[in-house]
This record gives sequence, C-alpha cells and structure tokens, in this order.
Amino acid sequence: MEVKEASASYMRTTGYKQTEVGVIPEDWEVSSLGQLGSWKGGATPSMQNPSFWENGTIPWVSSGDVKRPLLFDAPMKITSHAVKNSSTTLLPANSIVIVTRSGILRKYLPVAKNVLPLAINQDIKALIPVANHVPDYLLHLLLWSGPQILARCMKSGTTVESVEFRWLKSFAVPLPPTKAEQGAIAEALSDADALIESLEQLLSKKRHLKQGAMQQLLTGKKRLPGFSGEWEVKRLGDVATFYKGKGLPKSALDPYGREPCIHYGELFTRYPEVIGEIISRTDTADVAFRSVANDVLMPTSDVTPRGLAKASCVRIDDVILGGDILVIRSDSKRIFGSFLSYLIRHEEEQVLQLVTGSTVFHLYGTDMKKFTFSMPTLPEQTAIATILSDMDANLAALEEKLAKARCLKQGMMQELLTGRIRLI
Repeated sequence: MEVKEASASYMRTTGYKQTEVGVIPEDWEVSSLGQLGSWKGGATPSMQNPSFWENGTIPWVSSGDVKRPLLFDAPMKITSHAVKNSSTTLLPANSIVIVTRSGILRKYLPVAKNVLPLAINQDIKALIPVANHVPDYLLHLLLWSGPQILARCMKSGTTVESVEFRWLKSFAVPLPPTKAEQGAIAEALSDADALIESLEQLLSKKRHLKQGAMQQLLTGKKRLPGFSGEWEVKRLGDVATFYKGKGLPKSALDPYGREPCIHYGELFTRYPEVIGEIISRTDTADVAFRSVANDVLMPTSDVTPRGLAKASCVRIDDVILGGDILVIRSDSKRIFGSFLSYLIRHEEEQVLQLVTGSTVFHLYGTDMKKFTFSMPTLPEQTAIATILSDMDANLAALEEKLAKARCLKQGMMQELLTGRIRLI
C-alpha cells in the first residue's frame, strides 16, 4: 500500500482545504454525525414482566458493559418477546453504540461496535451506518473524537454526566469520499489495535505467572534446585530494627537537586518491590535520614489501608528518606531486603491486620514488629528474589512496549483520520 504524506506547506497550497474541522484533503467531506446513518435510543424492558427476561438470549447492554471497542456479549439477556412488546430496539450487527449518560464520562467517551445483534439501555445511543460508510472507520473516528465530543456536547449542571443528543448529532467530522479509503484507514488502525490487544493479553498472562511464582516460591511450596532444609519462622521485630524518615515535603523536591531522595508518596505510585534507580532529587539535607542498601521501605499513612501494604527494598546507600516512611533495617548477612519486600507485599492480608485508623490509616514500626514470616537461608532468599526481579524486568519491558504501541496508535489516528497521511 502506498502512503502519501502531506507537509504543512503542501497542505496550504495543493490538494488540501481549510474547514470547520481543520485542514483536510480537498476530496474529503465534512459531515455531521446525524448524517452518517439512522440513530436509535435504548430502553429497559419492565423488570416486573418475567417474559421479557426469563431464558433470554439477546444481549442487553448497559453503559457499564461498554468497556472495549468491540461488543460481543453482555451479562444480562432479554427475550425476543421483550424486543417485540417493549420499547427496546434490536440493533443489527455493526452498529456503533455511544454511552451518553454515565459517571465514566468524567474520563472518556465509551464507544463500541457490536459484533452480534443486541439491545441497549436508555443511557446509550446507537448509530446504524448507511451503506456508503465503513462501520469500522466510523468506530475509530468516534473513538478519536471522544475528547472533542465531551468538550462540546456535555450538558452542564447535571448530577450524572450526560451528552446532549442533539449536539452529538450535529458534531462535525471529516470523511474520506470512498469506502475503499475508509476501509484502508480502518484496517491500518485495526492492525494497531490487534498489536495492542496482543501485548495486553501477554502482559496479563505474565502478571498471573508472577503471582503464581510468588505464591509458590515465597511460601516454600516450590523449592528451587539445590536448596533443601526447613525454613525458620521469624517475627520481624526479632530480626530487624525500625526507623522513620524525616521531613521532605513535596515542595522540597527539585529535579536539579544534588541529593537523591524518596518521598513517601512515591512508594504508592512509582516504586516496585526493588528500587534500583532513584527518581527524585532535593537540596534539603540538613536533617535528613539516609538509607542503607538493603533497607525495606513502607509508607506509614494513607487514606486506604491497602495502600500501606507496599514494601520496596532500596539497593542504594545514602538516599534521603522522607517523613511517613517506615524503614525496616536488617542484617544483610541474614536477610536479603528484596526477598523481604516481595514477601511483605505477598502477605498483604497480614499487613492489613496490623493497620490502625478509620479516616486516615496508619502503620507503625511497633505494628510491623508483629509481622511473622518463614525465612529460608540467605542464598535461597537471594535466588528467589532474583527470579522475581527478572520477572519484574520482563513485565516492565512489556509495559514500555505497550505504552509505545498506544502512542503509535494515537499518532496514526491523528494522521490518518485527518487525511494528513493518505493510504493509496
């Protein structure tokens, strides 16, 4: 397939025109969504009528079911009797459904294409495309246009976010003149979607494998080759000393600071079980508490208790540790810190039993002293942590690849759906 790209200067002089939706090829059109096909609303068949629901086989979609671009099914089913005898409409396959009323509209506009005939509830509108438009193209077009639709068509002053239907139908979009070009664009974007989906599935599989490995290795249910003997049951307070970080408000973070530092909030969001590279820096070092390589760090306060069941082993000396960080320091000749951080995260339920508070939750050193665990020899701890760390590195590489694929898809949509790049 030949690809033709228009430079900015070329667009100003040859083959392109300025329109209400921006600069598009001269042979493209601008159309409102209302002109692309017929529109249907949804409804909920009476829950009091058993004949509408019992032994139903037709998927009935609510706004919460529109989570992916393709709709294959829905948890709730209605009967053909409900379709014939209520205000519910049966949509043909390849209709485009748009959620127009939902709390999720704060974040994005859910749009999907149904693969099989289905019905929708009253919070959804559906576009049944006319024959001269490719449904997959319209799907990608609406997914790309979602932020603009929300910006222009959202009702104000409503409790639950909703899109004004008449504004939605009047929303203008660019359209290639032929089904062939629409189809080529849709195929290219669908290929990008397939790559993203395959990476998501692989990432999900790898995460499950890691969880399984943690369950087997951190409990001694599966032993690595070359290791044997009983594990010792230990109380953390008997093998570690507890400290607390000092100061370091967010305002003290400086990307050009001289000193590496860790703010307690980063333990929730940015650091995994092993900290090998420090993200933040500061120039505030007067009353600093500094790390010793092998320290295990935990946050000591959060608005949710599960946020406190996080542990990260810092592998670097002299990192400034901020306030609200619990520092668990142990003899590196007895405990491998990375093993301990993986173990604490795995034993989340035990940690939650040690958390105190109601509105704001806290975890103190006196609490974590009661934490009990089974401890293998140091070489076995190291071997287990190394395997889990390697799995984390693989996950991180996949996450980076997935992020790049998503960025590539966004770039393709911007270029192809405006005609800046033509597929010939």
